[in-house]
Amino acid sequence: MASTSNVTEFIFNGLFQDPEVQRACFVVFLPVYLATVVGNGLIVLTVSVSKSLRSPMYFFLGYLSLVEISYSSIIVPKFLTDLLAKIKTISLQGCLAQIFFFHFFGVTEILLLTVMAYDRYVAICRPLYYTTVMSRPVCHLLVAGSWLGGIIHSMVQILVAVQLPFCGPNVIDHYFCDLHPLFKIACTDTFVEGAIILVNSGLFSVFSFLFLVSSYVVILFNLRKHSAEGRRKALSTCASHITVVVLFFGPAIFLYMRPSSSFTEDKLVAVFYTVITPMLNPIIYTLRNAEVKIAVRRLCGKTEHAGME
Repeated sequence: MASTSNVTEFIFNGLFQDPEVQRACFVVFLPVYLATVVGNGLIVLTVSVSKSLRSPMYFFLGYLSLVEISYSSIIVPKFLTDLLAKIKTISLQGCLAQIFFFHFFGVTEILLLTVMAYDRYVAICRPLYYTTVMSRPVCHLLVAGSWLGGIIHSMVQILVAVQLPFCGPNVIDHYFCDLHPLFKIACTDTFVEGAIILVNSGLFSVFSFLFLVSSYVVILFNLRKHSAEGRRKALSTCASHITVVVLFFGPAIFLYMRPSSSFTEDKLVAVFYTVITPMLNPIIYTLRNAEVKIAVRRLCGKTEHAGME
């Protein structure tokens, strides 16, 4: 922690200032968060117990849903509590922890999406080698690599954050801790730090997005060689992946590849990828994947039957 800091606590401006609007937001966002936890939790449970979902694609989907729960839970519970509070405070240590875990789970999700794109590439473009290339040990290594990549990224973020001196004021124009809002209240020039974050977050997001889009272009091009039924099934799966990629990367690139501002629009965009997108992912994957829908119905049927006995 920077020795020149004399601030031990921050105050969030929040999303809106009007108490009535804040209470309305609480009523809207609480069910969204609960749906996020239940929906993603149901996918994790279904993938864990269903014998029909043993392929690498569902192995990665289970971990993606687990990351979604964690990613959302870093921000949303505190956000919901603050919507009902007159003064929205967070300690300096809590702020740093929020930055670390928010970026840790965010980048882990990016890397898992990349791994899932690679899995689809091998399955569609190199089907004869699929079982060898995507063996269970390889899948575990790819997941472990995603977690490791998230840690490395977050360490850079937190090393930048702990060097920032705060002399006051201590009001953050946001509803959670991130580096751009902190730069505004740091009592030092943050040009170098901003450049580091641009590379570590902004350019990383852009290049990851371009890589993913390129991967799916190659996949879709290779689908010409498959049967009509194979194309239909592959297109359905890839459409789900592409939708999730666009929903996740679009807002993130918008925020991290442009100069920070105090516009409410920035905070509304942040709401989309911290609150809304994690809820949409299980819906997208379930609605467009017949195998997942069948497995979920079987699981719910077994649970209901067990409850009646």
